Amino acid sequence: MSRLPIERRNAPSQRELLMNRKLTRIVALTLWGCLSAAAMPPRLSIAQQSVTDTNASIAAHRVPTQHLPNAVQVSSQVISGGLPEGEQAFAELQSLGIKTIISVDGAQPDVEMAKRFGLRYVHLPHGYNGISTERTQELAKAVRVLESPIYIHCHHGKHRSPAAAAVACIAAGQIPAADATAILELAGTSRNYQGLYRAAIAAQPIASTTLDALEVDYKSKVDPPPMVEQMIAIEHAHDHLKQFAADAWKASPKHPDLDPAHEALLLREHFTEMLRGEIERQSPEAFLESIRDSRDAAAGLEAAIRSGLPHRARQAFVNRIQANCVACHRRFRDVPLSE
Repeated sequence: MSRLPIERRNAPSQRELLMNRKLTRIVALTLWGCLSAAAMPPRLSIAQQSVTDTNASIAAHRVPTQHLPNAVQVSSQVISGGLPEGEQAFAELQSLGIKTIISVDGAQPDVEMAKRFGLRYVHLPHGYNGISTERTQELAKAVRVLESPIYIHCHHGKHRSPAAAAVACIAAGQIPAADATAILELAGTSRNYQGLYRAAIAAQPIASTTLDALEVDYKSKVDPPPMVEQMIAIEHAHDHLKQFAADAWKASPKHPDLDPAHEALLLREHFTEMLRGEIERQSPEAFLESIRDSRDAAAGLEAAIRSGLPHRARQAFVNRIQANCVACHRRFRDVPLSE
């Protein structure tokens, strides 16, 4: 076999050697950069960081937000928090990547505002005394089948929503049952709400076959019972008055349209409404006594504000109403469902 002739070449010059070395360095740096970029994950938004892996179990942590009270990441798919109020709050939900909002509060959700930002609202209210088996199953199926990420809220985001989120995520198999207490403590859930703690601690994964067979018509709004409706109105007026007291009875920049005397008047009327009709007929006398005293205190607060009495006099009425609320809740509202 004949060999092919080998082309004879002159040895490379010193200049060629330097150029080759420089080119080799450039190629090596370029390849290193490409490989590093390929190896490093892309920067993610808050929502992407939280919800990229639907099966990952994460440690519960606070979510930094400006317009969403007490936001806590409960699972890779679920954030718990307080009521979103106004365009800025819904815009922040949208920026977090939220697709579905679940309200466990009794108040009517702002469905129209949610639609403006492409969000779906689902209303699954429950009380402070715990979460029923039926509601647990509905919440578990919701976080399993509704478009995620999901934001679950109550009013303040401290008690009902973290309990609901923990129960839902545990029952749906998204987080370990052992995480329940830590989630409630992180959110600041008061130990006075024994029913909420019991519901969270007792939560266990529900079989996929059970959730698959469960038929739920998820509505954007449900009508609360008369008692719940009045309690919601009382809570809102009371919250406004407590904020006025904390701000030395000055107008709030957040709610410049609110007037303290008018809020006291509304609170008095809400308490008065509790003493009429079905609520009065079905309530125990001890409960009605607390409502009557709170009504009188609200009337005294209104008079104190209109007559220009100093802060100390007004605060005495606020404290009296607050004490009645705490005692009443402990005796009647927060009793666990199992008792």
